[in-house]
Parts: sequence; structure tokens; C-alpha cells
Amino acid sequence: MTTEEADPTAVGVSSTGADPNLEAAPSPGWEEPIDEEVGPLEQHEEAHVEEVDDDDVSSELSTLMVPYPELAPVVFFCLKQTTCPRSWCIRLVRTWFERVSMMVILLNCVTLGMYQPCENIDCSSQRCQILQAFDAMIYIFFAVEMVVKMVALGIFGRRCYLGDTWNRLDFFIVMAGVVEYSLDLQNINFTAIRTVRVLRPLKAINRVPSMRILVNLLLDTLPMLGNVLLLCFFVFFIFGIIGVQLWAGLLRNRCYPEENFTLSTGMALPAPYYSPDEEDERPFICSLPQDNGIMSCNDIPARREGGRDCCLDVEDALHRAVPGLCVNWNRYYTHCRTGHSNPHKGAINFDNIGYAWIVIFQVITLEGWVEIMYYVMDAHSFYNFIYFILLIIVSEHGFHS
Repeated sequence: MTTEEADPTAVGVSSTGADPNLEAAPSPGWEEPIDEEVGPLEQHEEAHVEEVDDDDVSSELSTLMVPYPELAPVVFFCLKQTTCPRSWCIRLVRTWFERVSMMVILLNCVTLGMYQPCENIDCSSQRCQILQAFDAMIYIFFAVEMVVKMVALGIFGRRCYLGDTWNRLDFFIVMAGVVEYSLDLQNINFTAIRTVRVLRPLKAINRVPSMRILVNLLLDTLPMLGNVLLLCFFVFFIFGIIGVQLWAGLLRNRCYPEENFTLSTGMALPAPYYSPDEEDERPFICSLPQDNGIMSCNDIPARREGGRDCCLDVEDALHRAVPGLCVNWNRYYTHCRTGHSNPHKGAINFDNIGYAWIVIFQVITLEGWVEIMYYVMDAHSFYNFIYFILLIIVSEHGFHS
């Protein structure tokens, strides 16, 4: 009996005892890779991606190759970080330059404090000339510092010189000095430009990092004060309108003689209206007949001369001369009416909203507010103290909270 031997390498032939209906599953290792044709569009996209990757790598490499990555690579269209003038300026700025600049700022503070313009108006003394020489050298240093930083950092841009706020302050100070010295050469005295030199000590803020952070925090909180300023405006506006409506012109009330009052020839009143010895600094403010103020012209004290009260009237002075006695002229100021001047050289009044705001500001600062309150109470009403108490309460608790 002959049997056919099955080829063990044959694919799909089952061994003895196997089910002939089952096909043998091919092994995963026998699968051949399937090649797919790639179109021209896919090839172009792959080439573009490779090109972009090459550009990114080259830019990163160029960034790494720059000595100072935080600075602009090229300034003035031609100065690279490795170019001789700019590289020298960068090394100068990043080393000891800031320390020297801080010492110059401190020296400038000393020279500004030693300057005495009242004693040396024409600056003819040797002391003033020395201070002027120091001031000129300090300004030259600041100008050279600005130029060096512009070469090192560039002028315009986010990472350049004028991109920093404090550098813009330095630039303004230097430009103001240029205008000042230009006017001096033409013999033009412009005091407003000279006052800009007092801003030079502010250059120290840019040199001390902790101080710069503190100042920046203070500047960042300024927008938050908008609601406080709005509340302050409403308080000033409301109380100012109330003051104008109630007391406009009342602080000009003075005691005058009667309209038909006349004196004999050779005699005259010492003043057109009654005023104490302090004159307009602390005037006597009376109340009009239609108001209910505290003071009236009947409350005027007797005139004093030589430390004694005057008791004579005009008739006594005409008919008989009594040695050691004087005429009480104050008894003739009996008519209260509106005059022309306000207290404290016209600064304290409620004649318009502007002056009312000045008075309100003085009241909320608690500087002389009691005297102003007495003026208003004398001219209008005793109960006007309520206005000032409410103003102080609202301002103190509202603004401070």
C-alpha cells in the first residue's frame, strides 16, 4: 500500500486528521508590504513641510548664535551685535556703566541742592560758576549715556531704547537740556525749561530694580482711583452748588454809615466801612436784615486808641475838646450792605462754583475750616454749621475708605 507524502512546504494542504474545509491562515510574517503610489500634491506638501522645518531650525540656530538674544539682532540697518561700535557699547552698558550713572545722579542731587538762585542771580560768584560747570559735565554724561544706549539697544522697537518708559523719561530730560542750553546761547531766559532739570534725580528709578518695581506698582493702581475721583467730583459739585445758592455774595457784607450821614468840614470817617485791626484777614462780616446771621452792626465794639476806649461823639468833638478822650467812630457804622471785597484777599467766598471748590478743598483738609464756618454763620444763619459737619464727615469717611 503506497501513500503519497504531503509536501510540508505546500500552502493550503492540510496535514493528516485536519479538516479539509478549513483554510490555513497565513502568518503575519509572510505578508508583503503594499506599495501605494504617492501623488505630486502630497510630494509638494512634504517638501514644503521639510523646507519650513529647515527654516525654523536655521532661525533657532541663528538665535542661539547671537551673543545677546534679548537684544535686537540688527540696529540702524547695519549694526549687528558683533559689529565693533555696537559690541563695545553693549559691553559698556552691561558692566560698570550703570554704577557710574548712579553716582553721577547722586552728584547731581547734591549740586541741585547747593544751587542758590536768589543770592546769585547773574551767577557771578565762584561758587555758582563751579556748580554750573558741574551741571554742564553732568548733562554731557547723560547725553553720552543716551547715545551709547541707543547704539547698543537701537532706537525704535519693543526691545529698543524708546521701547522702555523710563528710557523715554531720560530722553525727555536730555532733550529739555538741549533746549535749555540752546536758549542760553541766545541769551534767552526761559525758566520753565530750567525747571526740567529737577527731574534728573528720577533717573535713579531706572537704575534700582526694586524701586522701579515699586513705582510701576503705584502707576498700575492709578486706574483704580477712577471711582474715588468720580466720588470726589460729585461731592465737590453738589456741595459747591449748595454753597453758591445759599451764600453767594454774603461774605462781602460790611457795616457802612447811613446813606445820608454827613460830617462837618475838616472831619471824616477813618474808613469807608468798619474793619478791625486785622483788616481783610479777619473782617467783620455782618448779617443783612433779611438774613438770620449771628453778627449785626450793633455788635461792633467801641473804637480804641492808646489802649483806651473812645467815648466821645462828633458833637462833643466839635464843641468841646476833652484832653485824653477820642471819638468813637465805630458807632456810626450802622448800615449792613454788600461791599466789594471778600475775606483773605478775595480767596474765601461762594460767589461762583470755582471759588466754592477752593473753599471746599480747604474745609476737607481741615485747614482753617472753623474760621470759614464762622464767617458763613455770621452772615447767614447759625444752623449753617450742619453744612460743614456733613462735608467733613462725607469727605473723611468717603475718601479715606
